[in-house]
Amino acid sequence: MKKSLLDSTCPIGATIKIIGGKWKILILFSLNQGTKRFNELRREMPGVTQRMLTNQLRELEADKIISRKIYAEVPPKVEYALTDIGKTLNPVLDALQKWGQCYVKKMAGGKA
Repeated sequence: MKKSLLDSTCPIGATIKIIGGKWKILILFSLNQGTKRFNELRREMPGVTQRMLTNQLRELEADKIISRKIYAEVPPKVEYALTDIGKTLNPVLDALQKWGQCYVKKMAGGKA
């Protein structure tokens, strides 16, 4: 019997489970540029709520795509970064960015 594409044992299903959603790609793209603090991420995504960003970060951390480092200082300092497995998404993120640039350029020119 053929697997569903959304099955987590199907490669594309596993990928969608991990990076799917409105904010995860943007979070990953931002962290692709380097380590960030929570408020830095939030400033880069003005439409995201604090709760949604927290949830998305927790899911990415649970999937071992990002790491969360807490510093013992006052006020508390927390930084997020891509893990080694998360860094393997860099070529994918770069390809998505290039595709987006081509798409925007074609749409601006009125050509499909």
